[in-house]
Amino acid sequence: MSELTKGHHEVVVLGAGVSGIYQIKCLVERGVDAIVLEGDDDLGGTWNRNRYPGARFDSESYTYGYAFSRELLDEWHWHERFSGQPENLRYLNFVADKFDLRRHMVFNARVQSMAWDEDSRTWTLQLQDGSFYTARMVITSIGPLSVPTVPNYEGMAEFKGRAFHTWAWPKEPLPLDGLRVGVIGTGATGIQVIADIADKVGQLTVFQRRPNWSKPLRNGRISEEEMTSIRARYDEIFANCSASPNGFEHTPRWGFWDATPQERRALWDELYEQPGFAILGCNYAEIFFDEAANQEMSNYIADRIRARVNDPEVAEKLIPTDHGFGLQRLPLETNYFEAYNRDNVELVSLAQTPIVRFTPTGIETTDGHYELDVIVYATGFDAITGGYDRIDIRGVNGVSLRDKWKDSPSTYLGVLCHGFPNLFMVAGPQSASGSTNFPRAIETGVNWVTGLVSHLADNSHTRVEAQADAEQKWVAEVQRAHERMLFRRSKGWFTGYNSNVEGHDDGRVRYQAYFGGAPRYATAIDRAVTDGYPALDVS
Repeated sequence: MSELTKGHHEVVVLGAGVSGIYQIKCLVERGVDAIVLEGDDDLGGTWNRNRYPGARFDSESYTYGYAFSRELLDEWHWHERFSGQPENLRYLNFVADKFDLRRHMVFNARVQSMAWDEDSRTWTLQLQDGSFYTARMVITSIGPLSVPTVPNYEGMAEFKGRAFHTWAWPKEPLPLDGLRVGVIGTGATGIQVIADIADKVGQLTVFQRRPNWSKPLRNGRISEEEMTSIRARYDEIFANCSASPNGFEHTPRWGFWDATPQERRALWDELYEQPGFAILGCNYAEIFFDEAANQEMSNYIADRIRARVNDPEVAEKLIPTDHGFGLQRLPLETNYFEAYNRDNVELVSLAQTPIVRFTPTGIETTDGHYELDVIVYATGFDAITGGYDRIDIRGVNGVSLRDKWKDSPSTYLGVLCHGFPNLFMVAGPQSASGSTNFPRAIETGVNWVTGLVSHLADNSHTRVEAQADAEQKWVAEVQRAHERMLFRRSKGWFTGYNSNVEGHDDGRVRYQAYFGGAPRYATAIDRAVTDGYPALDVS
């Protein structure tokens, strides 16, 4: 064995975030020889990396935490309805320490390439430091939002102040008092950052590429008494999440056209005041399928924005015109729109006055120059497939996964891919993880993958691969579910659009997530097990 080869394991898990932590627990408690390779210096995934001001759940905390352990549920106290990044990271460390999982993790171990060897039926993984691991099976738990993207403007390297993506927000304290800060991007992350720092900086300039719909998060503290009540109904909470299309405790309704306009507005007034995604999950389902229904809903939210922003011209700039409400990822906020009422906050619409170049002291647009001390890129991620594209993954006959997915990913149940044996994806492309409450989806995925690993071991199988026709049938199901939704024409990561990623910037639809709902997805993967995995070739 080469001195650069670190060792062989039956299973290597990639990523020590929310899904990787649960995946390694399931494997080691079944006696599987498994380790986790994590590219960062510690566990936590998105909650280790995204330390920017305002970073927090937009899922109710008690629906985001793991459901697999009653003891864990009884011990952990969520302190906020929508928990912030520091507490979220503490939670994941608490879980890892409670179940003694760190000893199965290797940090600063970023995988650069993976190659399948048919003769030995193993994967060889090369790390960025040149070392190698080999494994019978690889399980990717790399997360749908793990590869940040930055814009490409002339002169970016010339800027003399501090500039970074929100994903790389400094771990050390970054005082912003009195500083001139520019934020590029007003997606979910940008909205959280802007709302949080507006009253802390000297001057805040928001460079908006495209406005997004948003509504109040309505966060609050969770008392001891309320947490006791939550613990008592955890079984009910998770049952409700399993029955919900989006994995939340929200149930949609039909009957948009059966209600009067006054009744619809009364419902929306009620939902607007409720915490979290109730405005989506408890709304009329027709707003996602019927253009007239969505337009009426969008007009309602637009009026809400106008009522919160003092300057009518600024308000109109904050209202999207390229997509309807709920047809892209919906950010939730706390006093975001009110930030633009402050004297120290300025909104720059890049649709009207584009960025010309960066300068040593700031940003020049077609309308003028903005002096800045700090520039924050809140410009999103190469969603869903980005983590896979970053690794050179070679399957049977050296075929590249990146090439296979160039136009659009193709998978079987979002878990396996024909031509890439013994490679399992948790929260992979075309699973339900991209469209539902993430931890609820990943527990479903991890349990399914773990069951398949156990099935292979019990039957002395060393190779498994999805059949090509079964993969295409699932792709067709993903496309069918996608094309029913109004967002099929939206430019966002739901449709694989990203202006900062080559090949994802041409407006062509990439079918990256399954939008048939969590219950339907669970039925599909459960049926595969019940039927004895008929779509898999095992040997």
